[in-house]
Amino acid sequence: MRKFHLDTDLGGDIDDLCALAMILNWPELELAAVTTVSDDQGRRAGYARYALDLAGRRDVPVCAGADISQGYYRPLQPGFPDENAYWPEAIQPVPGPADDAIALLKRSVEQGATIAPSGPLTNLALLEKRCPGVLRNAHVVLMGGHVFPPRKGFPQWGRDMDYNIQVDVASAEYVLQHSNPTLVPLSVTVETALRRAYLPDLREAGPMGQLLARQAEAFARDENMETRFGQTCEGLPHDIINFLHDPLACAIALGWNKGVEIREIPVKSEIINGSLHQTVDISGKPTKVVTSVNGSEFSDFWLSAVTRSEKPNL
Repeated sequence: MRKFHLDTDLGGDIDDLCALAMILNWPELELAAVTTVSDDQGRRAGYARYALDLAGRRDVPVCAGADISQGYYRPLQPGFPDENAYWPEAIQPVPGPADDAIALLKRSVEQGATIAPSGPLTNLALLEKRCPGVLRNAHVVLMGGHVFPPRKGFPQWGRDMDYNIQVDVASAEYVLQHSNPTLVPLSVTVETALRRAYLPDLREAGPMGQLLARQAEAFARDENMETRFGQTCEGLPHDIINFLHDPLACAIALGWNKGVEIREIPVKSEIINGSLHQTVDISGKPTKVVTSVNGSEFSDFWLSAVTRSEKPNL
């Protein structure tokens, strides 16, 4: 049975919870552990623990990793939405030394688990600095990177919107230089959509589905993507609530490949004026980059996987 380790900033953008819900329903997969990053005294770890308990998965260990108090994320400071709107009750934080999270990551790498960072790369950088060389042969598939612009018909976002990379550029550059990850960049994840049309099915999909529907409705009120992108981007459905950034990266890490093209490209990554710039350069490091995907097909696949209406078909 394959092992999978999710390193997440769950508790902000709701796509992290969408990813966790999908992973928990993936067949023949062992979720070895969940570690949180850019945490705030265990607040994200508390959210992850609550969601796992809701799904009946007390067996999955959760540890809070790098904390916002440690100064990794300046000048951008990760935030949290209104807990009362997004969660059905007050959630108890699960604080703990970041060392425990790094130890969990190390164990997962040594066990051959796929490592899926769906947030800043701080924890992976801390692991590599503690155990030099540990990431060299690890199977890492991360959501992030800005090598090519998005296709026409989708939000024309630049590198400044590549949150997972830009919020802690020092760690991102370090991990990219000391590992051989597959990048699932913003240019392809913006072709996915969590749609309002999915909400009825989610509400019928048990406690986790109901939590997803609750958070989707709250996110729709807060972000108004239906107006911002559904009405302005011809490649997106009109009822888009959010993008499925992290679920797509996790699904590709697990073998979902419909319309997925992965190319090895020489990518030069360097910090310029406080931002990480990635360019195609013959002198760059050979890097596996997802360059295309069928976003609408994945979005429907995600719904079927989360609601268990069908098993993932790879």
